[in-house]
Amino acid sequence: MSFEAILSAVNDFVWGPIMLVFLVGTGIFLTIRLKFLPWRNLGHALKSVFTRQKKNGAGEDSGDISPFQSLMTALAATIGTGNIVGVATAMVLGGPGALFWMWISALFGLSTKYAESVLAVKYREKNSKGEMAGGPMYAMKNGFKVKWIGAVLAVLFSIFAVAASFGIGNMTQANSISDALMNTFGVPTWITGIVLVVLSLIVLLGGIKSIGRVCGVIVPVMAVFYFVAGIIVIIVNIQNLPAGLADIFRMAFSVEAAAGGVGGTIIASMLSAMRWGVARGVFSNEAGLGSAPIAAAAAKTDHPSRQGYINMTGTFFDTLVVCTVTGLAIASSGILGTLDAAGEPIIGATLTIAAFQSAIGPLGSYIVTIGITLFAYSTILGWEYYGEKSLEYLFKSPAVVTAYRFVFCLVTFLGATTTLQVVWDFSDTMNGLMAIPNLISLLVLNKVIATECFDYQKTVLKSDKKN
Repeated sequence: MSFEAILSAVNDFVWGPIMLVFLVGTGIFLTIRLKFLPWRNLGHALKSVFTRQKKNGAGEDSGDISPFQSLMTALAATIGTGNIVGVATAMVLGGPGALFWMWISALFGLSTKYAESVLAVKYREKNSKGEMAGGPMYAMKNGFKVKWIGAVLAVLFSIFAVAASFGIGNMTQANSISDALMNTFGVPTWITGIVLVVLSLIVLLGGIKSIGRVCGVIVPVMAVFYFVAGIIVIIVNIQNLPAGLADIFRMAFSVEAAAGGVGGTIIASMLSAMRWGVARGVFSNEAGLGSAPIAAAAAKTDHPSRQGYINMTGTFFDTLVVCTVTGLAIASSGILGTLDAAGEPIIGATLTIAAFQSAIGPLGSYIVTIGITLFAYSTILGWEYYGEKSLEYLFKSPAVVTAYRFVFCLVTFLGATTTLQVVWDFSDTMNGLMAIPNLISLLVLNKVIATECFDYQKTVLKSDKKN
C-alpha cells in the first residue's frame, strides 16, 4: 500500500463515525450541562459583538486586541473555502440533506465553541513580550489536576496545530486562491504565489495586533459582500427554493433518496448526509477543534464567559449564515446533480460558481472567485496566529516564532503553485487529531466551564440588564 493510500485511510478513520459522534456528542453534553444557556443567550451574544464593552472590571485591559478583533481573527480562520467549496462538496457527496446536518452540528457547536473559549481566557498566560498566550494547551496545562496528563495532551495538541497550520491553514487555502484566479481571470499561479507571500509578510510580521486590525476590516466586508450576493441568487431562483428545501429535509432523514438538476442525479442516504454534513460543518466552523480559542485568549475582557459568548457567535455566522446562503443558493439553482463533460457530478467551487451563474450570469463566477480569494487569504492570516501560539507553547523562543512567520509566508508560494492531494489528506488528518485532546479537555473541565457560565449569568449578565 502506498503512502498516499495509507494517509487517505488514516484520514477516513480520523473523520469517521467515531470522531463525528465524539464531536457532536460533546456539544450535546455541554449544551445540557450548561442548561441551554449558550442557546438562550444567543441574542445577548450577538448584541455583545457590536457593543463596546464598558470598563466595569479590573481584568478588561489584560489582553492584546479588542473582543471584536478577536472574533474577527477567529472568523478569518473559519470563514474560508469550507463555506464555498466545503458546502458544495457535502451536498454532492452527502446529498442536499447534508446541509440540514451542518445546521444541527452548528447548533450544538455553539456550546462547544463557548466552552473552549471560556477555558482559553480563564487559563491564559503572558509571554516574554507581555502578550497573551492561551488556548486548549494552556487549559490542559493549568486546569488538569493530574498534571502529567494535561502536559502530554497539551504537547500533542500543539504539535497537531502547528502541522495543521501549514496544511489546512496555508497550502490548501493558497491553492484554492490560485486555482480560482487562474480559472476565472487567467492569473498565472506563480504570480498569485508571489503576491500572497508579500501580503502575508506585511501583515504577519506585525503580530496579533496587525492581524486583528486587518481581519477587523476584511472579514466583515467579505462576509456582507458574499451574503448579499448569495441572497440575490436565492431571490432570482425563488421559484425553485421550495423544491430545494423539500430535498434538504427529505434527504436528511431518508434511508436512500435522490435529488438533482438537469442532466444528473444525486443519490444519498441519511447516514451519508449526516457524515458529510457534520464533517464539512466542523471543517468550516471548527467548533471542537480547539483553534478559535487561541484567538479568544488575546481579547481584552472582564470575564471569561463574556468572550466565550462573543466567540461563540463565530459558529453562528460561519455555518448558520454564510454556509446556509451557499447551500440555499445551490439548492435553489437546480444545478445540483448536473454532470460535467466527463459524466461526473459538478462538485466544489465549480458547483457554487454554476449556481451563482444560474441567477446572475458571468458576474456569478467573479463574485465566487473574489469570495474564495478573500475568505482563503483571511484564513491564512488567522491560522498563522494559531500555529504561532502553538509553536510558542512548545519552544518559548521569540526567535523560533519569528522564523516560523517567515517560513509560513514562504510556504504560501508552494501552496499556490502545487496541487498535492497528499497535503490535503495530511492537513485534514492533523485538523481532526487536534480535536481529540481538546474534546477530552472540555469533558474533564466541564465543571469549571459550568461554574464560569453560571457565575456570569448571576452576576455580570444581571448587572448588564439592570444598566
